[in-house]
Amino acid sequence: MRHGRSQFVHSGRRAALLATAALPLLLASPAFAQDAQPDPAPPVGIQAVAAEEEGIVVTGLRETIQTSIRTKRDQTAIVDALSSQEIGNIPALSVGEAIQTIAGATTHREKGGASEIALRGLGPFLSNSTFNGRDATNGSGDRAVNFNQFPSELINEIMIYKSQQADLVEGGVAGTIELGTIRPLAFGRRRIQAEFKANYSRQQDNVSGDDGLGWRGTISYVDQFELGRAGEFGIALGFQRNDTNNPEDTFAASTTWVACDATRTVLNGNCPQVTAQQVADGTPFYLAPNALTYRQISEDDRRDAFFGALQWRPDPSLDINLDFQYSDRTFNEQRNDLNLSEGQRAIANRVIDPAGFLTSYTGQSSIETVSTLLTRAEEYLGGGLNVEYEPTERLTLRADFSYSRTRRRETERSARLRTDPRDIFGNVTPINNQRIPYSYELGEGFAPIITIDPRFDISNWDLFSDDTRIRRDENFRENEIIAGRFDAVHSFDGPVLRSLHAGVRYARQTYNDYDDRVEINVENPAQERAANLACRVPFQQRDYLDAVDGALHSWATFDPLCLFEQHLGTTDPGPNADVRSVASRDVTEEVWAGYVMASYATDGDVPLPVSGNVGLRVVNTSVTSNGLRSALDVVTNPDGSIRLVESGDFDTVTIENSTTRFLPSANVTFHLQNDLLLRFAVYKAMSRPAPSSLGAGRTITLADGTDFDSIEDAIREIRANGSPRLEPLMSWNYDASLEYYLNRDSLFSAAVYYKQFNGGFIPIVTDELFNIGGQDVTIPVVQTANSSERSRIYGLELTLTHRFAWLPAPFDGLGARLVYTYANSNFENQDIRLGEIFNPVTGVTTPGIIPPANLSGFSENVVSAQAYYQKGPISLQAVYNYRSDYYQDFVGGNNQLRYVRSNDTFDLRASYQFTPNVSLSFEAVNIFDEPKVTDMPVPGSIRQYHYYGPRYFLGVRVRI
Repeated sequence: MRHGRSQFVHSGRRAALLATAALPLLLASPAFAQDAQPDPAPPVGIQAVAAEEEGIVVTGLRETIQTSIRTKRDQTAIVDALSSQEIGNIPALSVGEAIQTIAGATTHREKGGASEIALRGLGPFLSNSTFNGRDATNGSGDRAVNFNQFPSELINEIMIYKSQQADLVEGGVAGTIELGTIRPLAFGRRRIQAEFKANYSRQQDNVSGDDGLGWRGTISYVDQFELGRAGEFGIALGFQRNDTNNPEDTFAASTTWVACDATRTVLNGNCPQVTAQQVADGTPFYLAPNALTYRQISEDDRRDAFFGALQWRPDPSLDINLDFQYSDRTFNEQRNDLNLSEGQRAIANRVIDPAGFLTSYTGQSSIETVSTLLTRAEEYLGGGLNVEYEPTERLTLRADFSYSRTRRRETERSARLRTDPRDIFGNVTPINNQRIPYSYELGEGFAPIITIDPRFDISNWDLFSDDTRIRRDENFRENEIIAGRFDAVHSFDGPVLRSLHAGVRYARQTYNDYDDRVEINVENPAQERAANLACRVPFQQRDYLDAVDGALHSWATFDPLCLFEQHLGTTDPGPNADVRSVASRDVTEEVWAGYVMASYATDGDVPLPVSGNVGLRVVNTSVTSNGLRSALDVVTNPDGSIRLVESGDFDTVTIENSTTRFLPSANVTFHLQNDLLLRFAVYKAMSRPAPSSLGAGRTITLADGTDFDSIEDAIREIRANGSPRLEPLMSWNYDASLEYYLNRDSLFSAAVYYKQFNGGFIPIVTDELFNIGGQDVTIPVVQTANSSERSRIYGLELTLTHRFAWLPAPFDGLGARLVYTYANSNFENQDIRLGEIFNPVTGVTTPGIIPPANLSGFSENVVSAQAYYQKGPISLQAVYNYRSDYYQDFVGGNNQLRYVRSNDTFDLRASYQFTPNVSLSFEAVNIFDEPKVTDMPVPGSIRQYHYYGPRYFLGVRVRI
């Protein structure tokens, strides 16, 4: 699909896909009454593997749907689930893609796959994700679980708690996502399973020297043993090797945008910037990025994952479980960039959209070819010991100890070559200028058309002759959680009170990171010429951005490691001896939490049976954050004025903060009929800011000039790289859910919710005390803080799941599932540079240049539709997902606003069961090559688009 096709065609395709999946559900409505009857016996075949008193036992996709419905029905809270009793039956390539089929959940897509999860229109930071009931670390610096680290083949249950209950202890404003693996004794039988999947990427096949092929192999073993007097012992082991690729074609603008004065044009420099006050006084403006970049990417991605569980039951009163998980992921990403590095220079002939972004203009910029090799290694290690003891029939004691650690190291080696009035041989270039004229035209599509002066041939290696820069960047992140928990449950025989729960939890989380840069600028023309000639490589991809009309499709590229070798004599100079910087973070968070909860249920002979729970949890959070700022020396000039110079060392900044929150909760379920439930929930919830948002570093920007009357005058501004004083986002929540369980395969549910937030996030200027040159000075610092404003979100969730058992064979194997979520919110997130700024001392708010964003991850409309067919050995499934546009913040905080445009994807899955032990599967992902498009810092202002291409998987599974 080319970007210039009409929106009508695109919307029509979306409507057609949705109608295709929803039509069977509409047809089913007159048959609901019939369908409430017991299921007819299916034809004899592999689907019916055994008969029990409860009816027919099914396998495969239908078994997963039935187990998920049963799990939802059995819970006290408002829950949605994707669950299977079998290993490897979660119907998705990744955990993230599986979660996005659950009601109210949607994903953010990276590299063509599902990654972080948003619940009910609320971003990942408002959700709490756990693995086997425990918080899990990640390498991104936020609190979201990196679902790509865990193979879906080794996950058995995914539960989303929409409402909270006290024994969850922490929970989240949006909900809690719980991933679970099997307990071997509960599995109850021996199972050896091996699965192999080959995958093909058309996009990667276009890369020179690559066939676009990859693979993943999974093997698992579950068994149980009788130990005589020592009781029972169970073991479950699983291993997966995933060797694949993630190609990407993209165009991007920088992550920093400024507001320029639209009344002035500067042809020999950058556009003059305006202040928020000038805009408030009526000065027209336009938005401009620092740079514009075309990027071609090819990637090799490998992951080894190992899961294990040991379960020992010495006697019926004691159950001991030990589980562990390990994941080691590495990828190498080859990037070739064509960079217009001066995006704010000589902007003329402007056409400005009313929102402030440019739809057409001309400019001048140095043009760079940048070749990069990015290597990332990420290791996850987690596990825990859980002990459950029943000293009496009424009392159950549980203790849990867990550990989770993620380490991510990313090394980027890049080499830049830039334009110059002369080529590498000293000849005058056709333009005879370092800066090349170009034009920018946004047009009607999302992809801008950039036309470079035709006199400059971007494919000519000779023209990239100057300002060679060799750069090595390394960033390292380590996140560790050590936690312990103790719970007690006492049961009762009373007519209402059924059990009393109480518990305490302690968790210590540490987050450390650093960013290191080694940069060498080459100023030897002869050396630059020799390296240029030695390291040339052809453009690495056919049909680069062929889906975009008017895009640049190739340019001169070089081998980055060759350029390192030519200029430095080594392919890797290593990091600096001192890797500290003001961007480094050192955060320790300690959490003490306790709860008490009572569960109740009336007897079945009352007119309207009721069940539920009520409880209170208390959470204390203490944060200690150590940050750095560049040490400054005060130099006195001969005339008595002063100037500031960096000493080359750092001063440490330590900021501490502590909060205590009380979180009451209540859940009630009215059993209107045996198959009709009405649930209500009210609770207070909290979501703590990401660890990477709690940095205490301070970036000091000195004022222009060399003579000042005071230290305060010599500093232009100080910006924080985090805000340790950020407090949890609090909300009161009200939920209701009506659930109709037609039969084991069919469900209708409608849920409504309302959340009121006490405070959002806003940039503020607050005074902080600094010691500079032995003098204490107070200087305002720009950072993010909690606002006092109230905001709210309300929404609706509809779920329809139905199998058409009433249709004549063979159509009785048809089924469908449709989930629709609507949300409405008035939350405000201000841009850190261009939004409102509040001064808490003066009480003055400076109006923002651009409007605020909503909640991070907030999408007004989300649709997930599935149509499936399972009959005998055949299983077919079509999955459609749509998500309307949303704001997505950057990990680490204190960044500008970024929006992701609405997107939809369509996937296909099929499998055939040759024998009870052998099956073949086929999957196609993103078959319409839907791009991901982002804007910044206002909607409509294109910042980036990504093309990933479709991917295809062919697999075989053997069970013994």
